[in-house]
Amino acid sequence: MIKESVFKSFDDKSSLEIQLAERIAKQLQEAVDTRGKASLIVSGGSTPLKLFQLLSKKSIDWSEVYITLADERWVDNDADASNEKLVREHLLQNRASNAKFRGLKNMFSSPEEGCLMASEQLAHFPRPFDVVILGMGNDGHTCSWFPCSEEIDTALNTEDVCVAVNPVSAPNPRLSLSKTAILASRQIYLHIVGEQKLSVYRQALENEDANSMPIRAVLAQHKTPVDVYWSA
Repeated sequence: MIKESVFKSFDDKSSLEIQLAERIAKQLQEAVDTRGKASLIVSGGSTPLKLFQLLSKKSIDWSEVYITLADERWVDNDADASNEKLVREHLLQNRASNAKFRGLKNMFSSPEEGCLMASEQLAHFPRPFDVVILGMGNDGHTCSWFPCSEEIDTALNTEDVCVAVNPVSAPNPRLSLSKTAILASRQIYLHIVGEQKLSVYRQALENEDANSMPIRAVLAQHKTPVDVYWSA
């Protein structure tokens, strides 16, 4: 059994998004005030869109905030499947338009070829990362750590910042931050919505086999604080 992380439950998505946006904004501004700059790692998908919109309007020193993605599909940056496109349209707006964003996708034809460049472009980011926002799939994956992929062991064990992943059960080759990179952070939030995701989360707590449910690699560790934000 995995000891449960801090678990915050909300009656509706709106209440969750308002409170989480406020907390993240406070942490980012405190980082800027204390260390001169801050770093934020975000995930794609539909779940965080409203959170991004709320966060984009927060009055913080966005010009000192560095933002990148937890993972990215190896598609053009203007493709509908691109996490970078989603972030540009929903987070890098309003006050947050001044943030320093660096995507993971580059000019190389495959994530294997582009991995080194992506890692090098993150070298100037403030480390440890100040805030990481993760999602979770119904198979227990997070980032692009897919239990179906041949690269799962590498993603969970490499010391490299990035890893190329070719999932069997999901479309597109991908580039993902590694477990080592994600855990090198001051705060992780797991943002999940709906009864099915709650059931998957409860299942993940049953044991520590991260290869079958990679979210366990985050939930079972004691290095970095993890707060779970869930709403129905």
